[in-house]
Amino acid sequence: MLTVGLDVHQKTSTVCILDENGRHVKTWTLAGRWPKLMAKLAKIPRPWQVCFEATCGYGYLHRQLSRMAERVVMAHPGQLRLIFRSKRKSDRVDAKKLATLLYLDQVPAAHVPPAEVQEWRQLIEWRRRLVDRQTMSKNSIRSLLRTHGVIAPRRLWSRKGLAWLAAAELPSETARLRRDMLLEQLAATKSQVARVTRVLDRIGQRHPGVLVLTTIPGVGLRTAETIVAYVDDAKRFGRGSQVAAYFGIIPCQDASAGTNRLGHITRQGPPTARKYLVQATWQGVRRSAAIRAYFERIGRGQKPRRKIALVATAHYVLRCMFAMLRTGEAWREAA
Repeated sequence: MLTVGLDVHQKTSTVCILDENGRHVKTWTLAGRWPKLMAKLAKIPRPWQVCFEATCGYGYLHRQLSRMAERVVMAHPGQLRLIFRSKRKSDRVDAKKLATLLYLDQVPAAHVPPAEVQEWRQLIEWRRRLVDRQTMSKNSIRSLLRTHGVIAPRRLWSRKGLAWLAAAELPSETARLRRDMLLEQLAATKSQVARVTRVLDRIGQRHPGVLVLTTIPGVGLRTAETIVAYVDDAKRFGRGSQVAAYFGIIPCQDASAGTNRLGHITRQGPPTARKYLVQATWQGVRRSAAIRAYFERIGRGQKPRRKIALVATAHYVLRCMFAMLRTGEAWREAA
């Protein structure tokens, strides 16, 4: 079986082919978009296996290649850099390295979720960006008011507060124009957030994993759906520490000669999931005696340790989520 390594870009792609004995057969660079690349790959004599590096649009590449190749492996780009840290780097060299790794069966593979889960993740990320845009509009309005010395009432974002803001007297035409445009932008973004939220609620309320995770005190639909979407299949993780490493909530480690140094968390993996997880953990500390007891045990009553305790408690909550997804059991408050 032939082995193919792909170094894929938007406008050019490089293909390297090895024979069944791992010897180099051919390397070429193709100018053009991905449909042209797929048409060229379809002419390779079957059977063959292919490896490409994870990139934007990996879902399309994986689906198209799966229709032609016997085996498709998507390489993890972060781990590839650790394996091939070379002074000489080009598209042809990278394609040959990918092909060689696949032939040796040493590719650090990345998980490729089903198409519907990819769409779910993209919708979750799109809602987060819309919420960030909405927050930016609100901050810009408050900044505008402070710049001109206008004191805003309480509950500025209520219907009454927005009506006051639309009629507020500002000293210049430029300031009034900025205010009107920011209000229009805020209203449009709020409407978009509501539309996306309705779709996500409909998906989450039908998913058993999301419903199980919402039984944890402080965990709402947004946190539960994000964790479930990124975990995808809980059985692909062997233990809870692997899930924590995937979400980047474990400390960096430098251990050698009997010395073990732990630093900040790695922050690898999806940042949206970490953000929601930490927010849910704060709510869990307030609402659950078990989560609060874990937080206080790590914090030791010392204010400088509150952030350390929060991250450690988020790690604990995430491992609980992983166990619940594997077993399907709801949250049980420990004594």
